Amino acid sequence: MSNGVNNAMLIGHLGADPELRATSTGQAVADLRMATSRKWKDREGTLQEDTVWHTVVVWDKLATNCHRYLHKGSQVYVDGRIQNRKWVDKEGHDRITSEIVARNVIFLGSPSRPDPSPNSPPASRTEASGPAPAQDDSTRTW
Repeated sequence: MSNGVNNAMLIGHLGADPELRATSTGQAVADLRMATSRKWKDREGTLQEDTVWHTVVVWDKLATNCHRYLHKGSQVYVDGRIQNRKWVDKEGHDRITSEIVARNVIFLGSPSRPDPSPNSPPASRTEASGPAPAQDDSTRTW
């Protein structure tokens, strides 16, 4: 029996600045809120638009780089896998969240704010990739 394929490739814009935090073991993790849109004309010729919001989870050095160089409105290319994570909300209800766990993030477009460090690489067209998380990220807690 062959393995399946679980791959997501997205190009879109961030709807908020990346949120960086650390796991209980000190591993960096960032959440990106990303929008992808498509436009088309309906049967009457009226322009329509559909926007889908995605949560992208980024680990380790890649998470730190995303937090450092990206901001609301940044255009990015994300390559990763789709993951569903079960959790319980404050009212005790079971919830399921779908998210993209990034393998690669490529920063597209031009940086719109200067980098605070003079020895850092430019944010434009930067590609970074981190190793897979050491623990099972589907059971992470903050």
